[in-house]
Amino acid sequence: MSGLERIDYADGATPLAGWLARPAGTARGALLVFPTIVNVTPLVERRARMLAEAGFIALIADFYGQPVASFEASRPLAADLRRDVDGYRARISAALAALRSVPGTEGLKLGALGYCMGGQAALELARIGANIACAVSFHGELSTGRAAEPGAVSARILVCHGDADPIVPRAQVLGFWDEMARAGANWHFHAYAGVRHSFTDPEADSRGMDAIKYDASADRQSWAAMISLFDEVYGPV
Repeated sequence: MSGLERIDYADGATPLAGWLARPAGTARGALLVFPTIVNVTPLVERRARMLAEAGFIALIADFYGQPVASFEASRPLAADLRRDVDGYRARISAALAALRSVPGTEGLKLGALGYCMGGQAALELARIGANIACAVSFHGELSTGRAAEPGAVSARILVCHGDADPIVPRAQVLGFWDEMARAGANWHFHAYAGVRHSFTDPEADSRGMDAIKYDASADRQSWAAMISLFDEVYGPV
């Protein structure tokens, strides 16, 4: 895992393995990084190392507790995990508990971020009122099996979305806006014109799927938006 530290944890009887990156100096905060539908990828590993370079303890969560052979193989695994809302939320909450148990996180503010399915997972933590200071979604799904209750969302939310993403269409976007307004959440929504799903992944163009495409500008701007939010939440470097 490119020098990352393995962190074993569990969700009930399901063993899981997270991957941890640490900053060289004193940590500003601790972040839970939810991967894509195919679980840990080189993209997500690189992002965890970038977060460590920015001063954060960063733990990549494990969705399934088993290897994922391909994108096609990930779909039934994801469907099984998300079929039961309570079970899905228990799985992602177990990852948050694992982050909190990592030595060095004592007293630090926690946060969550994620990519694609991982973006949805970060938003789910916010929806249930988890003890996180912020939640960031990069080209994440905005739907949920159970909408946030009024007053439940305490985390600051940032959503970075490609406006031409066919996987997350405009109707889903508007539904999310309405949900967050009803919940009284503190949320920012950045939409990038003409940008499709997976816009942060330089390998997206090689996968032969019209719905996904890398966009260097949206990648840079969305990362900068997140770091700007972190400077407000965790204090500047």
